[in-house]
Amino acid sequence: MVASAFIWSPSPIEEQLLAVDWQELTDMIVLGEVENIHGKHGQVLQLRPKAANAQAKTKAFNCQGQPFMTLPRGFYLKTNFTQGLLNKYLRIN
Repeated sequence: MVASAFIWSPSPIEEQLLAVDWQELTDMIVLGEVENIHGKHGQVLQLRPKAANAQAKTKAFNCQGQPFMTLPRGFYLKTNFTQGLLNKYLRIN
């Protein structure tokens, strides 16, 4: 499906939800818990692997501060949040 483009700026409520999720996820990364982050974390934002394959690795640190290699990850909007934006701005269901 191809739809019209739109420019989105988060509402104050959306911005707060994003900030809470960002803080939760970055705290887990800083505390060495990156391997424990799963889809259940975050209400509107999630951290997901972004590597082309399982051989792509990047350095991370565990909770003892020891380096290890893990899949690179990226921040993505959750599907239900994105669908809500599309429904709101493009009026699709």
